Amino acid sequence: MAGLRASGMGPLLNDKSTTTRIAGRYLARLIRFVARTAKVVDEPQSLLDDMTRTHPCIVACWHGQFMMLPMLRPEGVRVSAMVARHGDAEFVGQAMSALDIDLIRGAGAGARKRDRGGAHALRAAITALEAGNSLVMTADVPPGPARRAGLGIITIARYSGRPIVPAAVATSRSKTFATWSRMTINLPFSRLARVTGQPIFVPADADAETMERLRLELETSLDAVTRRAYALAGADVARIAPPQAPNSSDPPPAAGIKLKGYARAMSLARPIAPLVLGHRERQGKEDGKRRPERLGVPSKPRPEGPLAWFHAASVGETNAALPVIHALLETRRDLSVLLTSGTVTSAGLAARRLPPRAIHQFVPLDVPEYARAFLAHWRPDLAVFTESEIWPNLILETHRAGHPLALVNARMSSRSFKRWQRRPDVSEPLFSRFALILAQNERLARRFSELGGRDVRAVGNLKIDAPPQPVDEAGRERLEAAIGERPLLVAASTHEGEEVILAEAHRMLAREFDGLITLIAPRHPERGTGLAEELKARGFNVAQRSTGALPDPRTEIYIADTIGELGTFYAMSPVAFVGGSLVDRGGQNPIEAVRHGAAVITGPSWRNFADEYTALLKRSGAIEVRNAAEIADAIRRLARDANELDRMKSGARSALAALSGALGLTVEALLGALPAPADKGLLRAS
Repeated sequence: MAGLRASGMGPLLNDKSTTTRIAGRYLARLIRFVARTAKVVDEPQSLLDDMTRTHPCIVACWHGQFMMLPMLRPEGVRVSAMVARHGDAEFVGQAMSALDIDLIRGAGAGARKRDRGGAHALRAAITALEAGNSLVMTADVPPGPARRAGLGIITIARYSGRPIVPAAVATSRSKTFATWSRMTINLPFSRLARVTGQPIFVPADADAETMERLRLELETSLDAVTRRAYALAGADVARIAPPQAPNSSDPPPAAGIKLKGYARAMSLARPIAPLVLGHRERQGKEDGKRRPERLGVPSKPRPEGPLAWFHAASVGETNAALPVIHALLETRRDLSVLLTSGTVTSAGLAARRLPPRAIHQFVPLDVPEYARAFLAHWRPDLAVFTESEIWPNLILETHRAGHPLALVNARMSSRSFKRWQRRPDVSEPLFSRFALILAQNERLARRFSELGGRDVRAVGNLKIDAPPQPVDEAGRERLEAAIGERPLLVAASTHEGEEVILAEAHRMLAREFDGLITLIAPRHPERGTGLAEELKARGFNVAQRSTGALPDPRTEIYIADTIGELGTFYAMSPVAFVGGSLVDRGGQNPIEAVRHGAAVITGPSWRNFADEYTALLKRSGAIEVRNAAEIADAIRRLARDANELDRMKSGARSALAALSGALGLTVEALLGALPAPADKGLLRAS
């Protein structure tokens, strides 16, 4: 290591861009070496002549098998290649450049980047074709699904007037990886087969129906040429088959030894359940008066008629479920709803916001005996779990009792997905027991399918369609009267470590904005007292809402350590910082602030709400900051430029409109999963 530092090679090897260039050059050398050592078979035999006559054209292949496609090029023909922006495609772009292929950047990256660059890529592709370059691109776009052609390639063909040529290249020797598209590395000294299909022309006046028909035609042709190329090469095409969801009619696999062991362990742990609950009660995390509900003992009778059971973990999931519950009850006048949750705060929210014909209970602990007692009493006609609530015994016992299961607003982090992937004997028996999974986006839908989900659909995020959090008008008036004309900054759902940064930003801004008051609403209100003491020790004058105090003229920072008031706070401020984002917590929901007309400021950690922040940042509907100085600078700009603030709010509203629609799709799907009403008159016309 010392030698590397002395020679100056250490920084070079740590330079990601340099490493990428080197990897790209080696890939280009490998592609040339495979072509040079291969025995080539073409179908049709006139393949290169046909491509010369068709040039310029759009050469399409499936994503995982693109490696040798650059060598499918008649002599003297200029070629451009469409290469995605995301990092793992960078070295592919370097390889294309080394093979004397022009690059078009910006397509792909699915939902993972803020700017997919689709419009730029479309314009660049059409320009390249008009300039006489053929275009090489994959028809399926990361992150999938694999072997499903996107409309992008059809749109390029429509606007350019140039045909799409389906193509495939296969070798007898190759290495295939277990990626979403079954990425294949072709190896030298192989039999190499190159196959093309009939060109597909897209009329300039093609309507949506025609474009969809031609998209399906391209899929069929690409599947055919890929199978033929592998047959001619003498390779097994089954090796590159992308992961497929099980057939919905297949019975779910039986619970294996791990799930049975977990169920047995939870059963044996029943004697300590009262001790655990008692400890949580002393911490304020359980309602001692309703402890029997946690043991599967109901405190209310079951309503007559059909019953839908919704389970939401805490406040966030409850907020997502409430609009669905309201809509279902409005549509099905014979239906009742049971909502369960696991926290005291969510129980309080349910008490305030559940409509008639809906009741709340605490969810039983994940013990088979408690689950069976709960189900024997409530006998739900449909069980609906929200987001990432996967309790093995509750799921297994609900399915065993014959109650259909649905998972709505489904989400799963990359880390959780990788953990589930490593345990297919656990994941498939659980996820396959859901008759319906409604995911927040395509990427998440694919994850649930790969884990065993049967009927998985991407419908969007329910939190986008949720109504604004309620505003306590009387409480707002009292608070506004106490603050008066002083400038106000709201920082909501903050986590430990963020408040100190916000306090420093307050100190910077207070030099310019006389009387500035910063209202901090911590994500976990129980942190309020400790937080107040910490900020007082740093020299700030602090008031604490949970004590009943209102800001006085000396108050600099107001700790709003209460529950259910975020709507009131957001409605009071033109700008709101949304927490969990300056520290590595993945962010909190920005839509609640947007719905109340507040411009959103966020830190860089927002992976938990990637779709929302991607849309907001793309439309300049939010500002990303990294430290106290950047927070102060953002607030300063917005305070001094009303036009910029208005543009930001307009961009946020545009993002919100683009993301909406999940509620209607979710309600429609759940209505289809419920038994039909005996009296059709009980179904309200939509």
